[in-house]
Amino acid sequence: MDGRYSRQTLFNPVGEAGQQAIGEAAVAVIGCGALGSAISETLVRAGIGELLLIDRDYVELSNLQRQQLFTEEDARQMLPKVVAAERRLLDIRRDANIRTWIRNADGPLMEELAGQSTLIMDATDNFETRLLINDAAMKHGIPWIHGACVGSSGTVFPFVPGQTACFRCLLPVLPAVNATCDTSGIIPPAVSVTAAIQCAEAMKWITGNPDAMRTKVHHFDLWSNEQLDIGVSRIRNAGCETCGESPSYPELKVRAAGSTAVLCGRNAVQILPEPSRPITLDAGESVGKRIAGHVRRTPYFIEFHAFDRRLVLFGDGRLLIHGAKSADEGKSIYHRLFG
Repeated sequence: MDGRYSRQTLFNPVGEAGQQAIGEAAVAVIGCGALGSAISETLVRAGIGELLLIDRDYVELSNLQRQQLFTEEDARQMLPKVVAAERRLLDIRRDANIRTWIRNADGPLMEELAGQSTLIMDATDNFETRLLINDAAMKHGIPWIHGACVGSSGTVFPFVPGQTACFRCLLPVLPAVNATCDTSGIIPPAVSVTAAIQCAEAMKWITGNPDAMRTKVHHFDLWSNEQLDIGVSRIRNAGCETCGESPSYPELKVRAAGSTAVLCGRNAVQILPEPSRPITLDAGESVGKRIAGHVRRTPYFIEFHAFDRRLVLFGDGRLLIHGAKSADEGKSIYHRLFG
């Protein structure tokens, strides 16, 4: 291996056998923002065999404060995050095997990813997607490494099928209203530490050191210099729909067409397309020119302004409405545009 990973193999718990396992592993990273870009770079530098990246968004200037794979030029071009990330990661390691999806996470896609992965890394920003990851990972019997950060704090926990409580089991003790980067902001060190701990947990599993993995939820705050480890083994619920005695994996059902999501840190609402009548880029461009006159088109999306809002339509039919204040407003604009 020409010495590239020599310092890593010198670490006894990894060694030559562990490095070979890393080179044979496939890891799915769900989200390619702050955590996702840090996780992806760490795993590629460590020699991961295959990296599966999914993200629904594109690079903007406000991302650059904490999303380490991206540049001002990426933001100027509004490149999809997975496209910009892949370019940078291949600069770091030319032989990296990277596959990307510019898509919203849904049940079928998560099952596809889980079926091809050694484990899944959580780099999302909402409970709904984490429940989806949770169902897919538990159904396919692979671990997923939860990570979340906001302000100066972060939380990490490895969910391991058959050994730990699952994310659904923890929901009754999680906050009903989650702090976000919209409401509390975030500093880059909180991202770096969270991603580093997540990657350490992933490497423990991949290299055959599962006994070294955390068994308690780890929480830290870099500003107050506090940290806490919370035992959750007793929270496991035998009647859980995901990890109980008769699991049904409810999140893996295809989400309703036309459903909406308010995106963290984006001041935007996302609308999913109706499968029976997907909106193509050509159709969207025609509507945009009729309403707004000017439409910007790239290989990945079209952008135009209408109803005092900035709209971005992706190739898969997803519509981002920037400036929309609620899901109801987003739906109203969508139907005014496309009926």
